[in-house]
Amino acid sequence: MSNSNVTVCVRFRPLSHKERKGNDKVCFNKLDSESFVFKDERDEDVIFSFDKVFYDDSEQSDVYNFLAVPIVADAVNGINGTIITYGQTGAGKTYSMEGPSILHCNELKTGLVQRVLNGLFECLKTSANITTWTVKLSMVEIYLEKVRDLLDLSKDNLQIKESKSQGIFISGATEISIMNGSDALERLSEGIANRAVGETQMNLASSRSHCLYIFSVQHESTPDERVRAGKIILVDLAGSEKVEKTGAEGRVLDEAKTINKSLSALGNVINALTTAKPNHVPYRDSKLTRILQDSLGGSSRAALLCCCSPSWSNSPESLSTIRFGTRTKLIKTLPKPIPTEVYSAKKPSPYSHDQDDLHDGTLSKADSIQSEASYPSLDSCDHDYLRERLLSKLRLSLKEEDVDLLEELFVQEGIIFDPDKVVLDIDSACHDAASQQIAFLVEAVGELSETVQELTDENETLRHQLEVAQEIAARAQCAAAERSGGSLFGFVPAAVLRLVGFVPD
Repeated sequence: MSNSNVTVCVRFRPLSHKERKGNDKVCFNKLDSESFVFKDERDEDVIFSFDKVFYDDSEQSDVYNFLAVPIVADAVNGINGTIITYGQTGAGKTYSMEGPSILHCNELKTGLVQRVLNGLFECLKTSANITTWTVKLSMVEIYLEKVRDLLDLSKDNLQIKESKSQGIFISGATEISIMNGSDALERLSEGIANRAVGETQMNLASSRSHCLYIFSVQHESTPDERVRAGKIILVDLAGSEKVEKTGAEGRVLDEAKTINKSLSALGNVINALTTAKPNHVPYRDSKLTRILQDSLGGSSRAALLCCCSPSWSNSPESLSTIRFGTRTKLIKTLPKPIPTEVYSAKKPSPYSHDQDDLHDGTLSKADSIQSEASYPSLDSCDHDYLRERLLSKLRLSLKEEDVDLLEELFVQEGIIFDPDKVVLDIDSACHDAASQQIAFLVEAVGELSETVQELTDENETLRHQLEVAQEIAARAQCAAAERSGGSLFGFVPAAVLRLVGFVPD
């Protein structure tokens, strides 16, 4: 994997039947498994290098083994992971993610979604230290800048929120407990059927939305009796489009504009993250970038698969995709290996599965009593009442989106509490607070050092200007003394004299 938190790979699909029939040529030359040659706009050969290049003869398993296996292992260990497919419409993004069909396809052609699910369950079942675990599934799409729940179509405008414990999350998204890969694929098939697709001149079933598959895993380990939680997000982006090629019109054109706008916002975020000292990263410019904030900003492991057409007629779009990948590769923020942990007094869930017989994972009465004695409980009813009362008053005079922002801020600052998230590990919380304070102090010292240096440089410049002005004034006085009848200031410019305090009449 790469030293940064983003592993970037490129995948070239084979030429399509239409491209082969039109005798279309291939627009790149292979070098090795990490590099290839591509002609730019000036028809010059440019060598591009990535963590891995998958050519048209690569298998679906090759992509999974390189990109996804490390992320699956990290998720089981409590580090979140994200895999993103990016590229022009018709370049093979959905094929890489789902294969020809999510349910019925040749095993060799199964996509990342099926393989990640199977790999996740395999890790949980074969680990000797994991005793109890649960896996939950969510599936949403971003369509016309609205987050829709694909497992419950009545939820068509979900809100994106943030908390200290969860990071960025989609509030209210349906979560389904799943016991195995086949169970999950049945539910995913229902969600895929609800996804927005449309026909264009480049693709008979073009994705008209960004789709997110979210797998949350929680398990208890034997050695330390802690519960760890991790999350894997698979993101199938809608393809960037040129209207003259896709022939989009009407609603499809509106969809294309929204897709291109959100992908442009993603590009702006990447550019900001790869700037030496970014003043502001515009995560809030789109729903897509807001959801991906943790993934790109260093709070999780991420992998980007740039899907490209090999066709010469699509080379401008492929070159744009490749350059996006090159820019993304420059992100150097490392993922934070801080597993979400709580003491085992809080079990994974009533639907958690035992390693041997998938038994019910509820607490015994004695465990519950011990838990209540060890950790003081909070009255969630009181918290809910106070929370809603405060937010209701704010809604009377503020817009809904402003109230949502304030709610996120209040939760982060501890003014109001997230009733579902109670920090039980006091030592860990204190350590995190101390680390955060130290980071703030280090940043403040750095800013002060820069300010001192700027003031020193400015002072040196002023001192030099003063010396020059004094020297000019001394020369002027000497020249005037040597002249018998001349004026002292007759030949010296007024601007120079003002520098040394002389104001001639």
